[in-house]
This record gives sequence, structure tokens and C-alpha cells, in this order.
Amino acid sequence: MSDVLNEAYGVVQCKECPWYKSCVIPMKFTAEDIRRQLEQSAPGVDISQQADFSIQNLLSSMATAAQNSLLESCPIFIDRLRSSPKLAQRLKEMMQNWGKEEE
Repeated sequence: MSDVLNEAYGVVQCKECPWYKSCVIPMKFTAEDIRRQLEQSAPGVDISQQADFSIQNLLSSMATAAQNSLLESCPIFIDRLRSSPKLAQRLKEMMQNWGKEEE
């Protein structure tokens, strides 16, 4: 009986969640976002418009790398992945085999 209640609770949690039906989205970073973050974390350092091309290129590369590796996700989805290693493994396998079923 507790399994049924847990399942129902999970469904209700999802339907009330502001992330409903969009559990995971890629995070969006720009070079400007990273520059602002660096300025906030190091108050004495000025990374202003005077920054040379190599620093701008580095910031742009960091923004691209962040977009390709970080996701923003629903806290319920994250909790479910952490509490169920089998679910996480199944999702990983599905992504690794994406498109192979059609061949």
C-alpha cells in the first residue's frame, strides 16, 4: 500500500512543480555572464571592456563549455535520480543508444 501512496505522491509532486513537463533544460551562459561572475568573486580585479582578446576568447570558450556540460533541472527529478541508481543507469544507456534502435 505504501508503494501506491509513494507513486501517487510523486505524480502530485510533479504536477504541482513549476518545472512540470520540462524537467531538464540546458543552462545558458554567455561570456558576459562569466565576466560578471568573476568580477563578483574577485572584487579587486577589473575585467572590464579593456580586457585583451585572449581573455575574451577564454571567457567565450568557458561559456561554450558550460553550455555543453551543465543542465538545470527540477529538484524532484534530481532527487529521483539520486535515490535510484538504476533509473540513472537506464537513462544513461538510453542516451548512449539513441538512434541505434532505428538501424
